[in-house]
Amino acid sequence: MSPVQLSEDDLAKALIDLPEWTRTGDSITRTVEASSFLAGIELVRRVAGAAEAANHHPDIDIRWRRVTFTLSTHDAGGLTALDVALAREIDRLHSQS
Repeated sequence: MSPVQLSEDDLAKALIDLPEWTRTGDSITRTVEASSFLAGIELVRRVAGAAEAANHHPDIDIRWRRVTFTLSTHDAGGLTALDVALAREIDRLHSQS
């Protein structure tokens, strides 16, 4: 069974606590700048571990020190609680780097 899409109201409330994330259609995106290329790669490694544990995987784009994470629950056709939870975890991991 696919996760349930968040309502517009629930999504708006969730994004209040995720100010660095931007919604575009059926996804949310955040770009972070790491202190070095290797620090960015390490952040991606840590996010990959969290994503694998959650069985929910972001699209990741690495451009030198800039790392962009895009989240969407494709099998639900939009944004779900899985995306919000992983966005929070990405924020937490980034704050530790």
